[in-house]
Amino acid sequence: LAIVVMGYRAILKYRHSRYQIIRTISVMFFQLFFAFLIPALLVMFQQKEFYFTYFWPLKYYYLFPSGYEEFAQGGGLAPFMIRWAAIMTFIGTPILTYYFGKRWYCSWVCGCGGLAETAGDQWRQLSDKSLKSWKIERWMIHSVLVFITITTALLWINSATQGGVLGNLSEGFASVYGFAIGAMFSGVVGVGFYPIMGTRVWCRLGCPMAAVLGILQKKMSRFRITTNGGQCISCGNCSTYCEMGIDVRSYAQRGQNIIRASCVGCGMCAAVCPRGVLSLENGPT
Repeated sequence: LAIVVMGYRAILKYRHSRYQIIRTISVMFFQLFFAFLIPALLVMFQQKEFYFTYFWPLKYYYLFPSGYEEFAQGGGLAPFMIRWAAIMTFIGTPILTYYFGKRWYCSWVCGCGGLAETAGDQWRQLSDKSLKSWKIERWMIHSVLVFITITTALLWINSATQGGVLGNLSEGFASVYGFAIGAMFSGVVGVGFYPIMGTRVWCRLGCPMAAVLGILQKKMSRFRITTNGGQCISCGNCSTYCEMGIDVRSYAQRGQNIIRASCVGCGMCAAVCPRGVLSLENGPT
């Protein structure tokens, strides 16, 4: 409801940008159908509840041993669901990120990003653009990724040894992660801190899916934001409107392409630039 209502508001606000209109409609579509109606219909028809737009490590339970066994041994569509989650995690995500950068997910599909882009739009300028903040973000988001990777590995080791090696240690890891990261960080802090730290607090500081996509985008993606430094008048609109805390203006002033792991390709910097300095491109690497 929040994304659909506030998404309509965002479309009206940024109606001068075709990219913003299409991107917002995409988020509204995926959240209305794939994150709400389809899971509800699955339950109505006595199938397992499943979200086709969430994969490991964001939806970590799907590749936990207990989650995998529950779906693999379930009836109906359950085996297909868990195969879909595995294929999208290990094959679909790298391929799509190679061609489109992390924007295919973070700005076009994801509910966390969608809520930030629509309901949180009025606070996007509050994101910290300092170098210190950038360093903290990198440490935190990759620490969460390491945490969930270790947790998943421990659970599989424990499952393979029937608990003979680690006992309840792996379950403790999973419980801590589920509450501290999955609930408090992504939910309470990730949304509640919009008016304090800007939107996409979770995306910048804690989302393990964003960390994976960012690594792929930085190392192998065709996506980048190109700049025409000769046209830049240093107005600062691009940096102000960047919700990921990137000082876009500093890149534009030097005429450097923006290839940052944190960039979600929302295109807002290009939309608010009065001189058309910035362009989102999927060119050859």
